[in-house]
Amino acid sequence: MPAQRFRDHVVWITGGGSGLGRALAVEFARQGADVAVSGRRADRLAEVVAAVEAEGRRGLAVACDVTDDDEVAAAVAAVIEGFGKLDVAVANAGFAVAGKIEVLPIDAWRRQFETNVFGLVSTIRHALPALRATGGRMALVASVAGMLATPKTGAYSASKYAVRAIGQTLAMELHGSGVSCTTIHPGFVASEIAQVDNDGRFDASRRDPRPNKLMWSAEAAARVMTRAIAKRRREYTFTGHGKLGGFLGRHAPGLVHLLMRRG
Repeated sequence: MPAQRFRDHVVWITGGGSGLGRALAVEFARQGADVAVSGRRADRLAEVVAAVEAEGRRGLAVACDVTDDDEVAAAVAAVIEGFGKLDVAVANAGFAVAGKIEVLPIDAWRRQFETNVFGLVSTIRHALPALRATGGRMALVASVAGMLATPKTGAYSASKYAVRAIGQTLAMELHGSGVSCTTIHPGFVASEIAQVDNDGRFDASRRDPRPNKLMWSAEAAARVMTRAIAKRRREYTFTGHGKLGGFLGRHAPGLVHLLMRRG
């Protein structure tokens, strides 16, 4: 039986309808939490709620597009109305735009930042008052791409570099408040992110170009992420290759440039 680190806690996860968000919802439920999930696809949210309830905990689906600040505010209100409090908020909603900087249209950059950065900021702003009431935990899902830039991922990497800066700043601003901020940098995790196009549309037929041999399952990722959140870690990077990539990106950018140029 999993450790009951979140016994009787209330957890809210954005981007909770599939992939890593779904796995986090189930893992939090296994660890004793009631879980609310938000996203744009109501059918997916209902499936996740059923999975949470199968673990013996309460689930709640709250439709929400994080690019709409009013919808984010309404989602937090719905979680409080449904469960009475909020102990953990996970800003997980995001997608990846791909393309060379010189050819990627500015609208694609806007869509990338509206979801990955501005949507995350909305989630933080509206969740914090409830988290202050419980001495809760804020978790931001960034990426190793926020420490290691690669060709054709400029927009995505820029958005995740921004998330890292926001997380570091927020952790300082919250010091002494009783609320923690954990910024998490996953390496390759099995999800639908590669099947979402530059317009944010899901296409199941899209091929995932990421190396399968380096891929973690979403379930394994959820286990280590919940542990980092429980311990109130400021930053947490995982998968072995993710830790290596993050180290090289921070401490050996010249070597990364050389390797990517030759690649």
